Amino acid sequence: MKLLAGNSNRALAEAVASHLDVPLTRAQVKRFADNEVWVTIDENVRGEDVFILQSTNYPANDNLMELLVCIDALKRASARRITAVMPYFGYARQDRKTGGRTPISAKLVANLIERAGADRVLTMDLHSGQIQGFFDIPTDNLISAPLLATDIKENYSKPAEIMIVSPDVGGVVRALAVASRLNAELAIVDKRRSGPGKSEVANVIGDVSGRRCILFDDMIDGGGTLCNAAQALIDAGATEVSAYVTHGVMSGAAVERVNGSVLKELVMTDSIPAPDRALEGGKIRYVSCDRLLGEAIRRIANEESVSKLFD
Repeated sequence: MKLLAGNSNRALAEAVASHLDVPLTRAQVKRFADNEVWVTIDENVRGEDVFILQSTNYPANDNLMELLVCIDALKRASARRITAVMPYFGYARQDRKTGGRTPISAKLVANLIERAGADRVLTMDLHSGQIQGFFDIPTDNLISAPLLATDIKENYSKPAEIMIVSPDVGGVVRALAVASRLNAELAIVDKRRSGPGKSEVANVIGDVSGRRCILFDDMIDGGGTLCNAAQALIDAGATEVSAYVTHGVMSGAAVERVNGSVLKELVMTDSIPAPDRALEGGKIRYVSCDRLLGEAIRRIANEESVSKLFD
């Protein structure tokens, strides 16, 4: 087994390599003067089972192109099997036609990864589960619920006061996975979208009065949805509101928006590297998904069950 790292999240790749006790494959992933991606694999990979760890976070197009060029380089170097390990799968929000003359970009990205030569995909908390069906190669979608539920147990001493909240109707299944592990009740924020990245809270479904609410979602981008939902929960009588999110995209003024909101704390995995300013306000904290990814990689390499991780 060999583990190759792109430039999107080097720290996570090194942590996964440490967990597996496997050194990162020597490679150069650089840029020409005009910013074209240039890749050289500096060791033999012929007949090897190679895992490329590369999220497609900002800059999404650059990181996606890095992944595709790395796959092509390994394919031409006669790697036996190539697995694209994408802790964060970009373009996942464009998973269906939302109107006339619009793309299904998640399907396009799946096609690109397959045509480049990947034999398998390993990702975590896809924005919508049906994206697995966009691939005609094996695709494992890890869930972060056990990891984040463990962190909640370690930081909340009175579980009876906790209520898990889905920030929209579409995230109910995801939030329910955490609620069931904590034996907690579930509430839902009825959110209405007025446009891309814009949302308004219409109603809170469930009695949150006097409860410590924990919003649970797969990603935070601009932060408006979570911050608006948190305010709605406080207005409905919640004593405090925290949020647990898998992917911290944190675009634009998201950090400032979170630090200025009623949220007590925002906890995210390191599937996307933390912006330098994210840790300055004191409200944002990260938990590492290195062990989850490392164990999934080990099981794939050894032809063992990945789903057993979540039993």
